[in-house]
Amino acid sequence: MEESDSVPLFSFGVIADIQYADIEDGFNFTRTRQRFYRSSLELLERAQKHWSEETPRPRFVLQLGDLIDGFNRIHEASEKALDTVLSRLSPGPADIPVHHVWGNHEFYNFNRTFLLQSRLNSTPMSAQDQHLLTVSPGSDTHAYHFSPEPGFRFVVLDAYDESLLGRDECSAEYQRALEMIRVHNQNQDLNCPPESGFLQKRFTKFNGGLGGDQLTWLQAVLTLADRQQGRVVVVSHLPVHLGSTDPMCLAWNYDKVLELLSSHSSVVCFLAGHDHDGGYCLDPETGVHHVTLEGVIETAPESDAFGTVYVYEDRMVLKGRGRVQDRTLMFLS
Repeated sequence: MEESDSVPLFSFGVIADIQYADIEDGFNFTRTRQRFYRSSLELLERAQKHWSEETPRPRFVLQLGDLIDGFNRIHEASEKALDTVLSRLSPGPADIPVHHVWGNHEFYNFNRTFLLQSRLNSTPMSAQDQHLLTVSPGSDTHAYHFSPEPGFRFVVLDAYDESLLGRDECSAEYQRALEMIRVHNQNQDLNCPPESGFLQKRFTKFNGGLGGDQLTWLQAVLTLADRQQGRVVVVSHLPVHLGSTDPMCLAWNYDKVLELLSSHSSVVCFLAGHDHDGGYCLDPETGVHHVTLEGVIETAPESDAFGTVYVYEDRMVLKGRGRVQDRTLMFLS
């Protein structure tokens, strides 16, 4: 930060869509964009080195999902790739804590049972607001909240709570998601977006949505934050505002999430990944900043794609590196 800047209350790191795999470079699903599978690990190492050398160091890092690529499962290398990336992202117990968001590539490699028992389950064990810490006792939804500083709360969402991914095909959850997507997408390959309807493009297998229990829980967490007059940053792999992403990357029920967010004055920012181009918009009705972070996987080896967010009483300042743009996010209330 510049010397003329006031001292922030705290800072945190952000990075998205690393999608590491020990394979040759390739292309996206439509073969229009290059992907740099091996060098994504080098970009992660540079990000971690930068954060560890910052003074003061960030309180935590938000990893916005798709840590390793789905190709690892094809090569039977999912666990090896995960260990490789986590050893770079969290080298030791004294390092910066990482909060993991689950994306579609997590579910290409693992099922929910594995993820819940892995280091990608970053649910805190704090007793603070224990009755609202997670969606419900015994739930397999990876959604929780934490407060790194009085007056500030971060809510991590599980955007694949309702999804075809990570669910047993015989389960009621899978069948419910299949019925939902089939209303809008009749393609044999559900990874292909529907041909008609601009907003219908979101109904693909690589997306998902928030279930009813998670929405009820989110409502309760935000109501508590409103009452405490705090500020909330909501974190998800999938974006929920059309102004911040391609419609093909939106959560299935983005409209319900937006409606819920708009009813709570505590929400100041929504952070997401998934759309490798990144994006940003300020919701004119609510004053909520929607930031979609540029993805590491489609970042050339000589560049970078991460950032540090500095939090003040009246704003957050994102200092991006490489493809990630600098942004000043003023709190409007």
